[in-house]
Amino acid sequence: MDKEINKTRIVYMGTPEISATVLSAIVNAGYNVVGLVTNEDKEVGRKRILEPTPTKKVALANNIPVFQPHRIRLDNAFLQDLKPDLIITMAYGQIVPSEVLNCPKLGCINLHASLLPKYRGAAPMQRCLIDGESKTVVALMEMVEAMDAGRVYDVAEISIEPNDNYTSLSQKVAEAAAELIVKDIPLYVEGKLPGVPQDETKVTIAAKIKPEDEHLDLSKKGNELVNYIRGLSETPGAYLFLGDLKLKIYQAHIVDQNPKGRVGEIVKDVKGLYFNSIDSTLSIDVLQLEGKKKMDAKSFVNGCHGLLGQVLK
Repeated sequence: MDKEINKTRIVYMGTPEISATVLSAIVNAGYNVVGLVTNEDKEVGRKRILEPTPTKKVALANNIPVFQPHRIRLDNAFLQDLKPDLIITMAYGQIVPSEVLNCPKLGCINLHASLLPKYRGAAPMQRCLIDGESKTVVALMEMVEAMDAGRVYDVAEISIEPNDNYTSLSQKVAEAAAELIVKDIPLYVEGKLPGVPQDETKVTIAAKIKPEDEHLDLSKKGNELVNYIRGLSETPGAYLFLGDLKLKIYQAHIVDQNPKGRVGEIVKDVKGLYFNSIDSTLSIDVLQLEGKKKMDAKSFVNGCHGLLGQVLK
């Protein structure tokens, strides 16, 4: 690595596991990461144990100073002391204010999981799965005050297989993003990535998945339901109600294009669990009833009788 590139003071901003993969790659490649900005630690489990964010674990293991402002727009003075040349962001989780964007002399760049300007926003991977896309990209882009609106410097294409869900696609994106940023840091620092402005007439928004969005809409066709389930698996999980209990569905597929019975009706419960959509019969492959463990449908049916004829809502 060029010595001048190695001297570039990088502040990394990110929080979840997908971002930790990218941070690890940057550190392992020998780049000079002088600080991590991540969200606050969260309590997990029944004992409410405070768990460090995934990126924080990486930073602490590599003796990188960690900063966890409650609101970065109100608490960012520490960046002046870090004197960053470049800020790199992936899945930080907060809107980055102009004071931060203007801090490093080489600007701020972001890794975003879509072919911009398509799927700007908080949930590009979930939304492309919900829409049944067969491919996506990781885009290295310029950070500006408008959401995901900066120039695109480079992309890495990713294929989406029919059995991919949000969890598996996240892993693909993490690996592609890590490879892309390690390759592109020196090119960006040397000014060899001029970037391409986005076409504002082609913008689509990938809105955040809200709790109310997790409830499956049975007015959708069977293939749309399958894709929606993929987009929310393994977390947070899409669900229907079985009686008064949430039945989370993590994996499903279409078995019949000629449903017989009511929409939502459980029509077969032998060696599995099957219900009607408006145009097909779906097999639920992996599920979790509220208060129970996650399991395959056969195990669920063996321990839960009288399902036939009940209607999922």
